[in-house]
Amino acid sequence: MTRGGKVPLITTVHGGPSSAVTPRFLRASGDAAVFLKAGYDLFMPNPRGSYGQGEAFTMANRRDFGHGDLRDVHRGIDALEKAAPIDENRLALTGYSYGGYMTMWVVTQTDRFKAAAAGGGVSNWQSYYGQNGIDAWLPPFFGASVYDDPGVYAQSSPITFIKQVKTPTFVYVGANDVECPPPQSLEFYHALRTLGVPTSLVIYPGEGHGMRGHDHARDAQRRMLAWFDRYLNTPFVRTSPAN
Repeated sequence: MTRGGKVPLITTVHGGPSSAVTPRFLRASGDAAVFLKAGYDLFMPNPRGSYGQGEAFTMANRRDFGHGDLRDVHRGIDALEKAAPIDENRLALTGYSYGGYMTMWVVTQTDRFKAAAAGGGVSNWQSYYGQNGIDAWLPPFFGASVYDDPGVYAQSSPITFIKQVKTPTFVYVGANDVECPPPQSLEFYHALRTLGVPTSLVIYPGEGHGMRGHDHARDAQRRMLAWFDRYLNTPFVRTSPAN
């Protein structure tokens, strides 16, 4: 899948944000291993808000959700491009939960990525506050409830900047997701479709926060790979992910 000696790169943002990617063996059926086996290079950053680099770093995206996080992702890719033969013109982005939010957010802020896939994301923090079943975590990150400071939620909401999106974005979510409810994905998908941005939405029946059903997980992987192959102009179209 090289072009001029360079390879396409998929950036995968972890969930959380209070989490971290650590050195480990990849589960053979997981998204990361499937992407690698399909021929893509993979970048799994730990942007601000992640664990492992001290308390100040973990707290660095409070009241700044998405903004500094994105700067960290950009800097990571810049560093990779200096050290490895990465094709700047074939960059993709994906993630689930916080990673799904970041995917939705990033495509409203930059056209650097040529394809994206948002899983179980958040498109509108203001509406999300009243939809989800875990809202106690929001005031510590945003500094207030949405009713006391709606503006700080709006400034980090993808929907606020939705008219800036140019990146083709695949969206998927579990029908029973309480943590990142389907209306968030529907709102994002509806906006992209209305604005003429290439998009597709799948809501998986019976799934909660994450694809627990093996068939659904494989279907999501197959759809993501086909999406990336199409919009990153890889030289072939894959019919199924690697086994």
